[in-house]
Amino acid sequence: MLVLGLMSGTSLDGLDMALCEFDWLNNTYTYKVLKAQTVGYSRQWKQRLAASKDGSAQNYFENDARYARYVAAQINEFLSATSFKPHIIASHGHTIFHQPKLGFTTQIGSGAVIAAETGITTVCDFRILDVALGGQGAPLVPFGDKHLFGSYSACLNIGGIANISLEDERGGRIAYDICEANMLLNYLAETNDLAFDAGGQLARSGKADKDLLAKLNALSYYSHAGAKSLGREWFEAQVLPFFKDGIPYLNDALATATEHVANVIANDLEKYALKNVLVTGGGAFNEFLIERIKAQTRCEIIIPEPLIVNFKEALIFAFLGYLRIHQQANTLATVTGAKKDSIGGAVYLGG
Repeated sequence: MLVLGLMSGTSLDGLDMALCEFDWLNNTYTYKVLKAQTVGYSRQWKQRLAASKDGSAQNYFENDARYARYVAAQINEFLSATSFKPHIIASHGHTIFHQPKLGFTTQIGSGAVIAAETGITTVCDFRILDVALGGQGAPLVPFGDKHLFGSYSACLNIGGIANISLEDERGGRIAYDICEANMLLNYLAETNDLAFDAGGQLARSGKADKDLLAKLNALSYYSHAGAKSLGREWFEAQVLPFFKDGIPYLNDALATATEHVANVIANDLEKYALKNVLVTGGGAFNEFLIERIKAQTRCEIIIPEPLIVNFKEALIFAFLGYLRIHQQANTLATVTGAKKDSIGGAVYLGG
């Protein structure tokens, strides 16, 4: 089956599209990434997506439809340059609200609109059934980690939020959001009209503020056990206040934030005494961040080819859509804390 997987992360980098082929051979799922592309968001779209949480109900639904039309236009352009036509589209959408404790998580990008505009059956809203079952609705990528990247001790994704998945001592999959990552680093860079700190070079030239670092590392979330997930609401309430008054120099702020992210990630890698970990997401290209993680753990850090670094999440959401269409479980209760495993995703039929 050919599936076009779509991912838009909390770091607001852009829309990832990965055209993937899946099959079931010899009791194993196989995959190929046939074509992939990232469409960067314009400043206007970044502002619109960031502001969606603060608008009226009418504004929310307008953005839901408008963003879906934008996504559909990108899909149609992407597919026009290839001879392949996917059987389905699997769209994560863009997260606006994530408050599982209150019983909801919300991603905009109407699957109905995407199906209507592309003529291709679309699977979307992967998280909401798990939340309805009492789960966190996140992370969902570990199901793909287990079946597509199971040869590694663990998989670490460093995106807007850093998350990890691994097998426990009983052979079950566990996973959770570790900490904020590019969400914080990009925020600091953007306050100085930079998209991001390329390679972590600004952070490398700065000096970490020890007092602030200690306060960040002491945030209560990091000591919580069991299924847990993070959203922009937590980031804005718990992390941003430390930076609102500002550190006088951007480089010092980035050095502090980078060291914080490295501290929390390395601590968790050591906690599980992992042999190796596959690292993907935009943070894998942050050379200074990776150096600081390596300096604090005995775990081997493995960074794959750029195609997998950049598009692993889009690939896995394509896989989750593939499983949904085949009515196979694609969400693990051991990961999310839900009452049971589930088959997540709403389906809108294409033409």
